[in-house]
Amino acid sequence: MVDLKGQYEKIKTTVDASIQEVLDTTTYINGPKVHEFQKNLEEYLDVKHVIPCANGTDALQIAMMALGLKPGDEVITADFTFAATVEVIALLQLTPVLVDVDIVNMNISIDAIKKAITPKTKAIVPVHLFGRAANMEAIMQIANEHNLFVIEDNAQAIGANCNFSDGSRKKAGTIGHVSSTSFFPSKNLGCYGDGGAIFTNDDALAHTIRGIVNHGMYVRYHHDVVGVNSRLDSIQAAVLNAKLPLLDSYNQARQNAARKYSAAFEGHQNIIAPTICDNCDCHVFHQYTLRIIGADRDALMQYLLDKGIPCAIYYPIPLHLQKAYLDSRYKEEDFTITNQLVKEVISLPMHTELDEEQIKFITDSVLEFLNR
Repeated sequence: MVDLKGQYEKIKTTVDASIQEVLDTTTYINGPKVHEFQKNLEEYLDVKHVIPCANGTDALQIAMMALGLKPGDEVITADFTFAATVEVIALLQLTPVLVDVDIVNMNISIDAIKKAITPKTKAIVPVHLFGRAANMEAIMQIANEHNLFVIEDNAQAIGANCNFSDGSRKKAGTIGHVSSTSFFPSKNLGCYGDGGAIFTNDDALAHTIRGIVNHGMYVRYHHDVVGVNSRLDSIQAAVLNAKLPLLDSYNQARQNAARKYSAAFEGHQNIIAPTICDNCDCHVFHQYTLRIIGADRDALMQYLLDKGIPCAIYYPIPLHLQKAYLDSRYKEEDFTITNQLVKEVISLPMHTELDEEQIKFITDSVLEFLNR
C-alpha cells in the first residue's frame, strides 16, 4: 500500500546524516532534534504549540486528559473510523457517543452531531478521514453554541487545509481546542517507528500537556499532574525533520496520483471515486478509497490481491458493532451510511512513489474485473 523504501532512497543522505547526528550526540530522548522538529512543525502549521509524544493514540488520550473531562462525560465521534478514536474515550471512562458519517466525504455528519448532543455532552472528536478535512466551520459553530470542546483527530490529514466561508483557511489540526496526529510510517508525514504529537493554540492547555507527557513533571521528581510516559525519541524526530520540508510535495504527489486514478474510473457505473477539488488542498489522500456499487467488492479485492496489487478495506466493521463498544443505546437506523460504506469501500495503493505504469496496471485491473 506504501513504498517506504522508494521514498527513503530519495532522501537517504539527509535522513542518514540526521540520524547519525543523534547517534554522535547520544541525546536519544527529548534531545535537540525533538525540539528542532517541534519548532519546525509549529511554523509549518502556524500553530502556537506542538507537543511531541510517543504515538498518535497517546496523543489523542493525552489531549482528552488535559481537558479535564470526567468519567461519564459524553464525547461524540464518528462511527466510521479506526478504533483508536473511541478506544481512548473508553480508556478514560468517558462515554463514547458514536454517530453516522456523510455519504460524500465519509467524515462525521453535522446533522448527526446536532442530534446526539445532550446535557452530558462535553466534547466532539472529528476525524479527518483518509486525508480529507472535516467540516470544521460547522463543527466549531456547534461547539461554540453548546460550550463543547473540539478535539481534532488529525492522524490521517496532516498538511490538509480547512476552508472557511469568509475565504480564510487553516491547516487541519489547528482549529479545534486541541488536536492529535500520528507519525506512523505509512502516514503522509511518517517516521521510522512510532511517533505522535498534540497541537494547540491555548497556552494553559499546552502547559498541562507538557506535564502529562512526562510523568506529570515540570521539575524533575515533582509530579504536579497525573501523567504518562509518552515522548518522541530523537531518532524519529531526526527522520521527521528530514521529511517535513517535503510534506507539501508529498501531498501533491498523492493528489496527482488520485487525479489519475479518478480519471481512469470516471463515469463507470460501479465506481464512486473520491471527490478531488482543483482549487483547494482539503484532501491529502492518506488513502485513496473507492466505493464499489452493484458489484462484488470482496471478489474485486481478492482479484487484485491475486494479481499482486495491495488493497485494503478501511473499515470492515463499524465501531458500534465492535464487541468492545457494543451499547444498547445504539440503533441500526442511526448508522445507515456507515453500514452502507463498510460494504462498499476499498482502498488502493496510495503513496508518493506511484508512477504512471503502476497506476495504469492498478486501474486496468479494477476495470477488467468490473467489466467482465
